[in-house]
Amino acid sequence: MDDARKLLNVVDVEATCWKGQPPPGAVNEIIEIGLTVVDIEARERVARHRMLVRPRRSAVSEFCTELTGLTQAEVDTGVEFAEACRWLAAEHDAGTRPWASWGDYDRKQFEHQCKATETAYPFGQRHTNAKQAFALARGLRRRPGMARALEIAGLPLEGRHHSGADDAWNIAALVLDLLGRGQWPRP
Repeated sequence: MDDARKLLNVVDVEATCWKGQPPPGAVNEIIEIGLTVVDIEARERVARHRMLVRPRRSAVSEFCTELTGLTQAEVDTGVEFAEACRWLAAEHDAGTRPWASWGDYDRKQFEHQCKATETAYPFGQRHTNAKQAFALARGLRRRPGMARALEIAGLPLEGRHHSGADDAWNIAALVLDLLGRGQWPRP
């Protein structure tokens, strides 16, 4: 198995959000990309990354700051979305390496934002919905949130929930749990 095949990118994003409806003209935009690289063969997390992304059509609300811990001033130091996508493609072989996220939100948010900003989609087609894989492996009717899945698996929640970097790290722990049980689907 070559390096591209034995590595898995686990991605979690945080996006602008509001308690109710967004303000007029505002849209959900990625403001943080968390990425944990998992060596599937060695069954370990081998890298952890965080990239802040500057929103263009929305601002970080008070609700969003309470949820994610991110402030407008902090994300203003981030990179443009297109640059973040180029980084994923160049530094993490996102176009060829399989990747996973908890649910389909992250994949759909990237697809939508890439289309809206005319940015090249950085990922390939080998995406695994880790939330679905976990529920199937555990025989659960309902797909649990990441924090609940960690409880079910007997794993600690490390860091802050709703931090992209910390959530990607925790999702990777759930992927490793499934790998250890022989229940991680091959992409």
